[in-house]
Amino acid sequence: MASMAVKVWVVLMALVVCAGVRLGGADDDGGVAAGGGRIGLSSPPNYHGALAKSILFFEGQRSGSLPANHRVKWRGDSALNDGQAENVNLTGGYYDAGDNVKFGFPMAFSVTLLGWSAVEFRDEVAAAGQLRYLRSAVRWGADFLLRAHTSPTTLYTQVGDGNADHQCWERPEDMDTPRTLYKITESSPGSEAAGEAAAALAAAYLVFRDDRDKSFATQLLAASRSLFDFANNYRGSYQLSCPFYCSYSGYQDELQWAAAWLYRATRDSKYLDFLQNNQGGSSNMFSWDNKYPGAQMLATQEYLAGRTELESYKRGLDSYVCAVMPNSGNTQIRTTPGGLLFTSDSVNMQYTTTAALLLSIYSKTLSSSGTGADIVQCSGASFSLDQISSFAASQVDYILGDNPMGMSYMAGYSSKFPRRIHHRGSSIPSIKALPRKVTCNEGFSSWFPTSNPNPNVHVGAIVGGPDGNDQFPDNRGDSTHSEPATYINAAFVGACAAALGQNQLQGPMGDIASVISSN
Repeated sequence: MASMAVKVWVVLMALVVCAGVRLGGADDDGGVAAGGGRIGLSSPPNYHGALAKSILFFEGQRSGSLPANHRVKWRGDSALNDGQAENVNLTGGYYDAGDNVKFGFPMAFSVTLLGWSAVEFRDEVAAAGQLRYLRSAVRWGADFLLRAHTSPTTLYTQVGDGNADHQCWERPEDMDTPRTLYKITESSPGSEAAGEAAAALAAAYLVFRDDRDKSFATQLLAASRSLFDFANNYRGSYQLSCPFYCSYSGYQDELQWAAAWLYRATRDSKYLDFLQNNQGGSSNMFSWDNKYPGAQMLATQEYLAGRTELESYKRGLDSYVCAVMPNSGNTQIRTTPGGLLFTSDSVNMQYTTTAALLLSIYSKTLSSSGTGADIVQCSGASFSLDQISSFAASQVDYILGDNPMGMSYMAGYSSKFPRRIHHRGSSIPSIKALPRKVTCNEGFSSWFPTSNPNPNVHVGAIVGGPDGNDQFPDNRGDSTHSEPATYINAAFVGACAAALGQNQLQGPMGDIASVISSN
């Protein structure tokens, strides 16, 4: 399959050059007009550049000792002693958003989505030349999860004191807030966190299982199985033991999600039996907290392949599709006047990107199923596969600039994007440009309140997004709208790859080298 992807890439490059499409620079991202919409004849966004930048974002979120080939030059090593308080190695992993805490629950969800994108849209990502970078992003997070699972009934779920960190505005390289450790055990369980970690490592296993060296994949699968058993055998809600990112949907969704991933990875009937015996649950939102739609998507793929006993999962998935599609008769979720799926005024983009990902996968799955199922029937409307995939792509396009503000909500993409994102490392000069300690108080007094653009463009970072009227103030202090997060980007990767697959020969091929070298 890899050789086929290379051939596809060569053909695409040749056709693009023959068509006279020039190679774009840092701001040449598909010709987004200043007043919104697109310029030129049917010119879509530059999905190649957007995909590359959305993956690059994860390098800017890295914690630990950075490798020599690290491309985000304004970042440096950080949190090199994480875990020492309990004699464990908890270095590495990702800072989840604009702060300097490592939250294991949303980090695992981000790894799961990155792994899913690498599996589901492997050819598209490879054709864009980004597969090795996506694999690296998956591995950086998976390595941390493996280190955090220190025994069959122990999983470290957070590194850092969230309250102390949020009272500080400093670069991760200067971090001096307590690196407090939090964990779940048999006496203080958190089935949501353990289940999500199991799903993440199963998805990562599928990414790496065909490597010549099987040792890493073997380790991933063994840890995934162990974490599922921990989550299932010691059931208890993470809400009772978590300081941040608590679960409000319960743990049944994570158990379904993990079982579905493990069945896909192993074909072990144990996990199929679990799905059969633990059906039920639904949600209009797919997020770090609620995995029902994701589990339903995986189970629906099995149902369409002949596992008829899982039909209820497809019904649940269809219900989710009806909830998020426009003009379906659902009144709980709407689209903004500019066409953005709007679920919540609190970091809405996380729900937009996960919906775009699921809709893209569902339309692809139905199209290739051979079952003739090409319509999703809702109470107030019915939707064809083309309508579903087109709406998913429209959400990607909105994020990349096809919106009333005429701006991209991805930092470093096009010439108009958020310049004051709520992000500590981005908003303070790099330790390489200002090689002295910037204290908590100095960060808050000198760098947080300024109206100046961030000195470091966090290329690829997708922020929380506009309000329900498509307005965005670009205010660093407005974390609800201006803060990026790993789980926003992780879902966008697959949705963007799907849009790229639908528009392979349209739009310029972006060059992110100049953006990387200048930051």
